[in-house]
Amino acid sequence: MTAKDLFHEAVRNGLEKERWHISSDPLQLEWEEVKVKIDLAAERLIAADRGEEKIAVEIKSFASPSPISEFHTALGQFLNYRLLLEIKEPDRELYLAVPIDIYNTFFQSRFSQVTLERHQLKLLVYNPISEEIVTWKN
Repeated sequence: MTAKDLFHEAVRNGLEKERWHISSDPLQLEWEEVKVKIDLAAERLIAADRGEEKIAVEIKSFASPSPISEFHTALGQFLNYRLLLEIKEPDRELYLAVPIDIYNTFFQSRFSQVTLERHQLKLLVYNPISEEIVTWKN
């Protein structure tokens, strides 16, 4: 069993506060010999006539002394997970969850901004103390 991220429960609670239903914790995907576990899968009703919105969330704490090293790992996971979702669950959008303090510092650098744009990363910014989702960045 893989260890949950330091702020896993904070993100889960934040999503539930926004009326997301957690459907998988973790979401397990398999394609041929590749098996992965994305931290969370969630759904919520958009409107009666529009159906459900579905997301998968990979949670990162960025608790190590090297945010760039954690970003390299997170980016690789995100790209691989997005590919698997396109194949296995194409109606589910992938988000990378990052804490607000890292978003306000590391993710404001030009390097981070260009990387997010180039690879079309979607971010879910969370507050680990109040256990709330601060913002969604598409």
